[in-house]
Amino acid sequence: MTTPHPSPTAAGSGSSATEAFRAGRSATGGPAVAPERVSAVVSSLLSGIHQTIRSESVTYDEFQAAKQFLIEVGEGGEWPLLLDVFVEHVVEDVAARAQEGTKGSILGPYYLPGQVRLESPATLPQRPDEKGTRLVFSGEVRATDGTPLPGAELDIWHADDEGYYSGFAPHLPEGNLRGVVVADERGRFEISTILPSPYQIPTDGPTGALIEAAGWHPWRPAHLHLLVRADGHRTITTQLYFAGGEWLDSDVASATKPELILEPVDQGDGTSVVRYDFTLEPA
Repeated sequence: MTTPHPSPTAAGSGSSATEAFRAGRSATGGPAVAPERVSAVVSSLLSGIHQTIRSESVTYDEFQAAKQFLIEVGEGGEWPLLLDVFVEHVVEDVAARAQEGTKGSILGPYYLPGQVRLESPATLPQRPDEKGTRLVFSGEVRATDGTPLPGAELDIWHADDEGYYSGFAPHLPEGNLRGVVVADERGRFEISTILPSPYQIPTDGPTGALIEAAGWHPWRPAHLHLLVRADGHRTITTQLYFAGGEWLDSDVASATKPELILEPVDQGDGTSVVRYDFTLEPA
């Protein structure tokens, strides 16, 4: 009899995501935000909150419940989870207005930098008995003028066959189903891995309580995460989904796009293959 693995907790996921986020910010320093932009954005945000209170006739009891919720989000370390699930997709939509090339999507809370570099063709690190349908994912990375981008990097990570991410589920080895794949001299890549499963975001904390109270579901459709980068070009942050998968039309993070849906072909030997090309615009 197989012993079920303990589900990652919201607090644990939040802590890991916060640590990774801070490490990334420390490495880059992060861009400075001009005071006038702080004033404009915060003023608009507060105005929207005030308008919601008025239009929805929010009561003091509801206001106090909201205050308690925000306190619990902070105490539980769930800000990365809450913001990535409910807010990031709109920030990405705004950024996409001025961008060319492959469509982007949200980064999400489960990115971990510094993964193993692998020359293409590559197999992502995995357990000897890794469950799931084999997937061979290939394509090319090109500039907007069609020029191949040799040595382009595909930083890829995804959930396993049970919906768990390494680094966030204690039973998974470090770096499982994660890697930075380097394309060849013609910008071509081939990555062997498994088809990921849908997963539900952790629901044992205040974010989960909010979802339950609102009558929403906590599920995300199966997807591959990618950061695709090449010297002199803008890095693309995106997710690729699978045709016919559950939750495609009701993703809790509202991050799916028609242009990002793959259609793998079953080879009849337990392996599915799919191709997807990436186009990067100049930086």
